[in-house]
Amino acid sequence: MADLRARLTPSGGSLSLIRHLGDFTADPRVLYIMGLAAIAAVGISVVGVLMFRLIELITNLCYFGKFSFAYVPFNQSHLGWYAVLIPIGGSIIVGLMARYGTEKIRGHGLPEAIEAILLGRSRLSMKVAILKPLSSSIVIGTGGPFGAEGPIIMTGGAIGSLMAQRLPVSDDERKTLLVAGACAGMTIVFGTPIAAIMLALELLLFEWKPRSLLPVATACIVAAVLRTYTGLAYPLFPFTGKVTVSFLDAGTWILVGVCAALLSLFLTRLVYAIEDGFHRLPIHWMWWPALGAIVVGFGGLIDPNVLGLGYANIEALLRGDVGTGAGLSLLVVKTVVWAIALGSGTSGGTLAPLMIIGGAAAAAAAHLLPAAAPGFWPLLAMSATLGGTLRLPFTAIFFSVGVTGNVHAMLPLLVCGFTAHTVTVLLMRRDILTEKVARRGHHVTREWRADPFALAQVKDIMATEVQTVPGSMTLHAATGFLTQPTTTHPSFPVVDAESHVLGVLNPPTVMAWRRSGKHRKATLAELFVAHRPPPVAYPDWYIDNLIEQMTNANVAHMPVVSHEDQRLVGYIAWKDVLRVLSKKREEENRRVKFNGKQ
Repeated sequence: MADLRARLTPSGGSLSLIRHLGDFTADPRVLYIMGLAAIAAVGISVVGVLMFRLIELITNLCYFGKFSFAYVPFNQSHLGWYAVLIPIGGSIIVGLMARYGTEKIRGHGLPEAIEAILLGRSRLSMKVAILKPLSSSIVIGTGGPFGAEGPIIMTGGAIGSLMAQRLPVSDDERKTLLVAGACAGMTIVFGTPIAAIMLALELLLFEWKPRSLLPVATACIVAAVLRTYTGLAYPLFPFTGKVTVSFLDAGTWILVGVCAALLSLFLTRLVYAIEDGFHRLPIHWMWWPALGAIVVGFGGLIDPNVLGLGYANIEALLRGDVGTGAGLSLLVVKTVVWAIALGSGTSGGTLAPLMIIGGAAAAAAAHLLPAAAPGFWPLLAMSATLGGTLRLPFTAIFFSVGVTGNVHAMLPLLVCGFTAHTVTVLLMRRDILTEKVARRGHHVTREWRADPFALAQVKDIMATEVQTVPGSMTLHAATGFLTQPTTTHPSFPVVDAESHVLGVLNPPTVMAWRRSGKHRKATLAELFVAHRPPPVAYPDWYIDNLIEQMTNANVAHMPVVSHEDQRLVGYIAWKDVLRVLSKKREEENRRVKFNGKQ
């Protein structure tokens, strides 16, 4: 927007401003980026399908001793106690890959994508694109209690970033392609393009602009279409239960949302408490996943349903097939093995485990809740726990509708999800994703608002009572004027008899003239004649354009002149610009009681 405003000329005035300004800054180049995003979506779709197949192959090889891509539940394995060794072996392999390959394959996937966007100029390496899906497939295939979505998102981001690094694109365009690849990865896993787009808007893009939104949407749509050719189920976890609406129901939805938020708070603190414990161990981090895998192995002996992707658990919860006892076992064991494995720094996703934990909690407590369709309360708890832990309410709601195919559940999901969001934003300083980034010394804000510099104009903040210096003043007199004790600031516009601006008088300018041997009796008008016309601002300029012009001119003060006759009408300084921010904060915090009179 600023580059358009810079083209305004004095003769155009407000009419020129209206003609040049638009609601958005997108230009035809966005079509080129949309095309690249579509190509990236094709690549991540292929990788996503291959990753699913690789996970099933590893599981069949390790637990059943056969070369097969078919899904077989972990509880059908007959290895007995030997099954404890399988997660340990897989974690040792991944630890070696992280140490001697790249450390960036450790963790959830989403925090690493955020860090690359904010701090790494959206650059991810080929090692990440290759080792992240491979390491996650090994971890999950050998029983790791994770979902494939986090690694796929990270891998998709790496594919988009690698493509962008080999093309002449800007940092913002590279970020857009990284996010497009990441969200296409989420779409190919779950078949939820709307939720993937919301993930970009709520977490990854750090802006809401067509120049980035359109390519991301393109990638998600392409991935959703390609997914229909993969044989993956759609919807992934069908829920056909009937939804009833009443005030009693709404009150219960709120209660479930509060409980899900408290569960989110507990899970976040548990994961990082365990991670802190691993950091205190006197051994190299390469061995931490193997230690965590010991707990995973024994947890699998207690309840085999906690191992692997766990998508069958989500299906069972939504069918209402999980009773109180099974729900309690799944809740406790899954929470323990997932938190310890994640805290150990191994590679895996968080979305599916959070859904399982939230749904299991609801299944365990279903007998205490009002009667509803089988799987209804687990659905609400899944969504609210996911949204509360990640603090992505819209993503979680659209995700739940997308994976179940039940739009009738939208209202209870909204109530429950935003109840959880209300509680978590009040009780949690950071979520499970941004906490990891913060622990590396970087602050991430999750609040977006309109740029106050794009809304305020120069006339709103300029000083209208301006102390000027006449062009007839001599250099000697100007030196004395600037050094007088009564002079309260160091910069003054110099004007002629008609109030036209000749230049700006300040100590550096005077010192430069004195060093160059200018005569002490030379007038300021004569001295400024040899200079280029001074940079000036206009009352209808927006502040972001003013900032650009002041930066380019390397000045701290700028005269403001009228469009009509170029006469001085005001004066503006950097402190006036900064006052826009303080005024915005004051408006946000000031509480005013209106009496009805304007």
